[in-house]
Amino acid sequence: MAAAIKTQSPGRINIIGEHTDYNDGFVLPAAIDKATVVHLKKNGTSSECSMIALNIGEVVYFDLNNFKPLESGWQNYMMGVVHELQKIGAKLTGFDCEFGGNVPIGSGMSSSASLECSFAFALNELFELGFDKWQLIKAAQMAEHNFVGIKCGIMDQFASMMGKKDHVMLLDCRSLAFEYFPFDLGDYQLLLLNTNVSHSLADSAYNNRRAECEAGVKILQKEYPNIKSLRDVTLDQLTAHKSSMPLTTFKRCYHVVAENQRVLDATEAMKNKDHQLLGELVYQSHFSLQNNYEVSCTELDFLVQLTLDKDYILGSRMMGGGFGGCTISIIKKEMVGIFKQHAVKAYKTRFDKDLTPYTVSIEDGAKVI
Repeated sequence: MAAAIKTQSPGRINIIGEHTDYNDGFVLPAAIDKATVVHLKKNGTSSECSMIALNIGEVVYFDLNNFKPLESGWQNYMMGVVHELQKIGAKLTGFDCEFGGNVPIGSGMSSSASLECSFAFALNELFELGFDKWQLIKAAQMAEHNFVGIKCGIMDQFASMMGKKDHVMLLDCRSLAFEYFPFDLGDYQLLLLNTNVSHSLADSAYNNRRAECEAGVKILQKEYPNIKSLRDVTLDQLTAHKSSMPLTTFKRCYHVVAENQRVLDATEAMKNKDHQLLGELVYQSHFSLQNNYEVSCTELDFLVQLTLDKDYILGSRMMGGGFGGCTISIIKKEMVGIFKQHAVKAYKTRFDKDLTPYTVSIEDGAKVI
């Protein structure tokens, strides 16, 4: 039995399908070449644990038999994972853990899921817990629900744990059925632009959006008792009952129902190598997130706007929970350098802030290193 282990789990991008996962919908994520590395070792005690965040030089100590969520902080993501694994039968002893990584925080690349999954994977391996990847994914998701207080869907943890090199994944967030297929954009590639802003209403707005979607479902269930979530709703059904719900509720539901269809259409477009159609769907996704779901922000909208008159960019949208983070764009490979310079300069002029461009490759999910 090993006394120490080192694991890594990546951040993720999502081609399309934003805010659909907690509505039982479809998403199209992929794992990327930025990851969190966890180094975990047993320390010989029965229950004393230490965790060090190398990037920021912070340490926390806790006891496996007696711990609860802190006010806020990275510690909750990790203690939440321990708590959820213990709930499903994990027998742990004292350990020391240190971690670091290069998934930009607040970027929409899911640094939190990357940390949770790397840590859960390490605990499972080191203590020979015998859980499968789906149990680890769900434990990581529930850590956010119960310790962090964010009612996230399952996409981020799924993508971080199950990623496959050079492949995207179509995930059905209800049945958890998924399909890998090769990611090939031909003469185009992905470019992420990180706004380096993270507006503080993101967490509360996230939970509010979830509640608004659930409110819409309750109204529709009066007419259609078989509806369990927005996944079951058609645009025709929704528009037929627009007058029976508040306008805001209608707009939230409209985004999710339309976005689900966009994910399926985008999957077909990718299979058919119809990059033009994929780009159009990506733009539609952004304008719906901006106007219907209202989770964008001035900086994200500015960056998408910047791409609209460029014939070498097929599509662009905000990615992730919203209110900051990155845009993701489909851009001609040979024009990446020119556009990056243009965007960095324009962004600095407009907001007096630095923009960070990232090109990413698609990699495998969680593993021992």
